Amino acid sequence: MILVQKIILYILATVITFLFMEFVAWFLHKYVMHGFGWFLHEDHHRYTKGRFEKNDVFGLFFAILSFLLILSGFLGGFDIRFPIGIGVMLYGVGYFLVHDTFFHKRIKIKYRPKSKYMKRVLHAHSIHHQKSTAHTGICFGFLYASRKYNVTN
Repeated sequence: MILVQKIILYILATVITFLFMEFVAWFLHKYVMHGFGWFLHEDHHRYTKGRFEKNDVFGLFFAILSFLLILSGFLGGFDIRFPIGIGVMLYGVGYFLVHDTFFHKRIKIKYRPKSKYMKRVLHAHSIHHQKSTAHTGICFGFLYASRKYNVTN
């Protein structure tokens, strides 16, 4: 495979992995975190004093997964695991910046969303925290929120 083809393939693999992670996150959030993994996720739905939550185990899992994919892809001569690991990592960075920083304010940054999209995503997440319990819930996504959660103002 020539270099240009490999670069295009790896960019596509990174983007596809990033987008696929939304489905993975939705599925895990709905069926694991609000199912048998509730004991790890529960503290995320209530105020906690410390800097860390048991829920951080999920982020740590994906950080380790992305590191191992990137490392093994690098050691394997920059094979396909490398861009897949980058896609997982970029999703994790986005999740941390938007979810943990902007919504939950785990890092104190003043942020007021201006775009309709960001307002909708943050509103849907707020609804999720108001309406969801251990085995029920709504709005499990991170990047996608139905237009019915649009904020009008």
